[in-house]
Amino acid sequence: MPKIVPHLWYDKEAKEAAEFYASLFESSKIVYTHVIKNPPPYDDAEIVGFELAGQPFIALSAGAYFKLNPAISLIVSCSTAGEVDKLWAALSEGGTEMKKIDLEALERAKLGISDA
Repeated sequence: MPKIVPHLWYDKEAKEAAEFYASLFESSKIVYTHVIKNPPPYDDAEIVGFELAGQPFIALSAGAYFKLNPAISLIVSCSTAGEVDKLWAALSEGGTEMKKIDLEALERAKLGISDA
């Protein structure tokens, strides 16, 4: 069965980002790094395979061709409010806080998805 692996694009910070994210979640690790040598005037591209809580990701340092944006969201399920607060503090430092989800309200909500 095919597996979906999210890719995260960075200017030059793929390895640092992957190491940071892996430091926050259990069962996380850097799996591999690989550098693709590009001819001038292009910079080399670094590819970093990593896992967060067992979910595979790939981070790519490939230049400033794209700007970071909230086009996709990743949701982390936490067991306690303390765990949410710890991750929120670490992940929001230096970033832009968009919305913190109320866990109790989420648990009470009936969620549905329609692709029609």
